Amino acid sequence: MVELASKVDKIRSKNAGPFWVTIDIFCGSPDAFDWTRRALASETVAALYRVPLDTLKRFEIESLNVIKFSFPRPVPQAAPDDRDQHGAQYAVLLQELTVA
Repeated sequence: MVELASKVDKIRSKNAGPFWVTIDIFCGSPDAFDWTRRALASETVAALYRVPLDTLKRFEIESLNVIKFSFPRPVPQAAPDDRDQHGAQYAVLLQELTVA
C-alpha cells in the first residue's frame, strides 16, 4: 500500500463553477498515469467524497498524463454552509489516500 501522492507529480482541486468541484491528478509520466488509472477506482473516489457514483465524472487524458474527477459540491460556492469557497481542500483527501 502506498499514498497516491507519492506516485504522482501533483494533485489539486478547484471549483468547476459554483456547483461543481474538479480534482486533477497530474501523473507526470505514462507509467505513473497507467499505474494511477489501474489503482484508483471511481468507486473509491465516490466513497471518499461521499458522492453517488452516478454523479462522479472521470476523465482520463492520456496525452497529458492527467486524470480528472468532477462531482457536485455538497453546497453551492459561497453558501452559508460552504467551508471551502475555492474547492482547494478537496485534494488533500486524495493526496493522503492509500492505494494498492
